[in-house]
Amino acid sequence: MKDHPTFVVGDVHGHRDELADALGDAGLVDDNDNWTGADAHLWFLGDFVDRGPAGVGAIDLVRSLQRQAPESGGFVDSLLGNHEILLLGMHRFGDTPVPSEAAGGPGRSFARSWAINGGQLADQDALTDEHIEWLTSRRVVAVAADHLLVHSDTLDYLDWGDTVDEINDAVRDVLVGDDLGLWWDLWRRMTTRFAFRGPEGEEAAGELLDHLGGERIVHGHSVIADQVGVHPVELDAPHLYAGGKALGIDAGLFAGGPCLVVELPYEPDDDVTAPV
Repeated sequence: MKDHPTFVVGDVHGHRDELADALGDAGLVDDNDNWTGADAHLWFLGDFVDRGPAGVGAIDLVRSLQRQAPESGGFVDSLLGNHEILLLGMHRFGDTPVPSEAAGGPGRSFARSWAINGGQLADQDALTDEHIEWLTSRRVVAVAADHLLVHSDTLDYLDWGDTVDEINDAVRDVLVGDDLGLWWDLWRRMTTRFAFRGPEGEEAAGELLDHLGGERIVHGHSVIADQVGVHPVELDAPHLYAGGKALGIDAGLFAGGPCLVVELPYEPDDDVTAPV
């Protein structure tokens, strides 16, 4: 049983001010964006950048809270999302062609995928060695408050190992290396989604939980509205599905949805995000 409140936040995509407002509404920061969460634990599930104006600004806010929270017994950390991998890949490799055997065909590059997926020049310009070091040291999988935290709703994490530590170590090895093919494979696998949807979704979610631990998966990456068939502006809650084994928290902030700050464990009310 957890002895402190635990919160999770999904995909921010450059909307730094909206993130700060949502954290304020949750009582975790004050009007000056300083930590007021006492001993709360706060996890971000990645995708701070692309599609919005201040991705690195959002990262800086999180890093500031990460420094402040321990002073009151709190804790702040973040997983790595596929868009952080894209940001870093663009910075490191630019328009260098990805080897055809890794890309599955010619004409692929991080620069091209970064541009297609909402890459912002302001983020590249603001990126420092300190940001890069912080990002490459983030985990991609964690267990917190009996929940399995991941960015992407995919089973591809298991391609990097059978335990949380094995997966995180394998991904970190890629990120500190210069193998363009391995970087591209990491980006590609982290973009896969929807593993927990449909008639076999509960079984798939159970497989990931059996391997890595936790009672429920919490993920971002896939916008809830796409799954439940509403516009993001209609959302006000996360989406519990796969027989209660998966919780999607990406409400599509970049498309007009809310920035959800979700306390764990989450139990749904009667709302538009009820399982379908």
